[in-house]
Amino acid sequence: MPQTVAPPMAELVAPAGWHTVDFLADLHLEPAQPATLRALQQYLDATPADALFLLGDLFEVWVGDDAIDEPGSFEGECCALLASAAQRRALYFMHGNRDFLVGTGFTRHTDIAVLADPTVLGFAGRRWLLSHGDALCLNDVEYQRFRALARNPAWQAQLLARPLNERRAQGRSARSESEARKQAGSAVYADVDATAAITWLRAARAGALIHGHTHLPADHMLAPGLARHVLTDWDLGAHPPRAGALRLTADGLQRVPFTLT
Repeated sequence: MPQTVAPPMAELVAPAGWHTVDFLADLHLEPAQPATLRALQQYLDATPADALFLLGDLFEVWVGDDAIDEPGSFEGECCALLASAAQRRALYFMHGNRDFLVGTGFTRHTDIAVLADPTVLGFAGRRWLLSHGDALCLNDVEYQRFRALARNPAWQAQLLARPLNERRAQGRSARSESEARKQAGSAVYADVDATAAITWLRAARAGALIHGHTHLPADHMLAPGLARHVLTDWDLGAHPPRAGALRLTADGLQRVPFTLT
């Protein structure tokens, strides 16, 4: 049954010193795609943003914060990069469907604040609703069942109690299955439910929803005064490569593509 009740919404008011805010999602960082991490590093060095919001699926898979401390780990490399970036500007992270196990260890290593999904950002006299977007894909019934389970603290604790090497193997298996479905053409992705998005926006008293998850970057008018802006995913191996951000200033939103050099 379609969701008709909006969830609780956190609130974040931008400090007066913020003039430019960037939004990213779906980078799917993983060791097999080193170009994406290089692109992120270059982007972090180049962006003029005062604040950066990472709206989910920053990582292709996150098996637990203890992976950060494993010598030479990819997670540790990523967190070192993010910690350096967090010294220069405000960074915020929101869980996605791939990195829902990110916890307090990540925050401790990076000094990045974790946002609730959804969160309302007050900036330049307007209210902007931020979400990863997966909770709004109501037609993906099987995934919604999994999402409810995966966000259960008891289920997460049981999973995190397993040895790290076992969790890594499970993550590789899940990724292989996902890739196999993509190659076979059997992967079906539901889009955001427009009625649910409108319900959320009205509850948030916001004029625009910014989200990722669907990998379908576009700008949608849902109703008079209500819009939905979808972030691009990052895939530096695609033809043409995909990477970029939505940039918010007092003048409004603009899409900012990024090219790895």
